[in-house]
Amino acid sequence: MPTPNKTRTAILGARRSVTADRDLARLRAAITAFFFLDGFVFAGWVARIPAIKDQTSASEGALGLALLGVSAGGTATMMATGRLCRRFGNHPTTVAAGLLFAGSVALPPLTHSALALGLVLLVFGTGFGALNVAMNSAAVDLIAALRRPVMPGFHAAFSLGGMAGAGLGGLIADHLSPTRHLSLLAVFGLLLAAAAGRTLISLPVPAPRDAAGPAAESGNGAAPEPSPGAKRPGRARWLVGVFGLIALCTAYGEGAMADWAALHLHQDLDASAGLAAAGYSVFALMMAVGRLSGTTLLERLGQTRTLTAGGATAAAGMLLGSLAPTVWLALLGFAVTGLGLANLFPVAIARAGALTGPGGVAAASTLGYGGMLLGPPTIGFLADWYSLPIALTTVAALAAVATVVAYGTRNAVRTAGN
Repeated sequence: MPTPNKTRTAILGARRSVTADRDLARLRAAITAFFFLDGFVFAGWVARIPAIKDQTSASEGALGLALLGVSAGGTATMMATGRLCRRFGNHPTTVAAGLLFAGSVALPPLTHSALALGLVLLVFGTGFGALNVAMNSAAVDLIAALRRPVMPGFHAAFSLGGMAGAGLGGLIADHLSPTRHLSLLAVFGLLLAAAAGRTLISLPVPAPRDAAGPAAESGNGAAPEPSPGAKRPGRARWLVGVFGLIALCTAYGEGAMADWAALHLHQDLDASAGLAAAGYSVFALMMAVGRLSGTTLLERLGQTRTLTAGGATAAAGMLLGSLAPTVWLALLGFAVTGLGLANLFPVAIARAGALTGPGGVAAASTLGYGGMLLGPPTIGFLADWYSLPIALTTVAALAAVATVVAYGTRNAVRTAGN
């Protein structure tokens, strides 16, 4: 028969377990809100690119250089954000970056030249890059505590946000000016970041499920140091580079869809402004569908099969989307592309973070968003030299590269514990 002390200890342990589970659920909801915010705000900006292009009287090449500001600001900030996460913690850094990102989306419609647009997009890109590193690092900590590959679910929230932002942008593109639309979007984003940030700052980073006791937690939100990369740093850095290359190929495709899909549908296939904006919405919807099923796919198929199947699917879809002669076939191709690309980026970032913590997230994200850095000017210049449909086929080529890299490094990944 249990003694009163043992009974009391068991009750206290059960209460602590319930409290811990409740805190994990609250953290998961708050981090999910930031992923949704990221996609919603970014897609709202993307939906107004054609209107802002007309406002600034920019050519395709000049617009491509201006759009470079988003990627340049993001990639220049990412490695520094990794250091900020280690110093101040993932949670406070996420909140600060979210506020900057949401507030700066109101700036682009205030410009009247490609140069001014590029400069304000540097600020917007800084918030975007910092938020992506910080919230992914926070997600990696939570995954370690849950011991389940739930990163695709967080990125599904990003895609759902993108779908909602692009869909809303398509509905009001013909009725609301870019200035008013993006100003309202900034207000909404700031309120959401403040609400989710309150929860995020109030709770500590959770300890990994197999960690020894509460000492593994940090009261100020700083992330615990990871152990896998510390044991074999050279191999860990090499694998982070591999995952970063896969992320690069994926981000190139996501950036191309965000920046050029609407213009392709409107300019090359004579779609209306509203239907053109729906191009990115369809893409984001199918990315969300793929990511919502991503945890199940990873648990059943494993990482390599999930990555290779996704890359091959994206390559086929983008060939259809870029070369299709009708709007509806192009939309079908965009949908297939979204389904294929869905889990490549989240898997790559999650594995890099598991290997070396915020530094791994920052390194892989920097390489990954290098794809966005290369994408806008590359596609813009190729569109000037050849045509926009031909330029968009480079997305299919890089999706194929990601497939080959994932398959070619399967043995190294498997021996690393995947």
